[in-house]
Amino acid sequence: MSYKGKFKPTNPQKYVGDPTNIIYRSSWELKAMKYFDMNKNVLNWSSEELFIPYHSPVDNKQHRYFPDFLIQVKKKDDLIETYLIEVKPSVQTQKPTQKRKTARFLRESITYTVNQAKWRAADIFCQKNGWKFIILTEYELGIKKSHK
Repeated sequence: MSYKGKFKPTNPQKYVGDPTNIIYRSSWELKAMKYFDMNKNVLNWSSEELFIPYHSPVDNKQHRYFPDFLIQVKKKDDLIETYLIEVKPSVQTQKPTQKRKTARFLRESITYTVNQAKWRAADIFCQKNGWKFIILTEYELGIKKSHK
């Protein structure tokens, strides 16, 4: 699913940043961008325009996490909510389980551990700013029907 390119918004005035340089790294991100661009309740949005420092338990160093999206949404009660959004396959949101320690299992474990550190930092950042942090998977994006 390596689907990459530049997104050209229909409503460039809604984009916070350079609307001529919006990069998507997957078809899932592209789907979210189209939704943000066209939804009248999304007041503004940006893609990877903000970074959050986080500490990686894998290499014990500070890194910068660039969440996929930051959006402001007008709710039905006219309140405005801000969401920091990450788009990820659901498999990367779940701790890998396996009896044998294969190379694949180790890679998935490292990815999971780093993602958890990023998402904790994002959650704390959002709490401090009165925002909400959410992760959109293929299920929330409507790409797959819920497996539950």
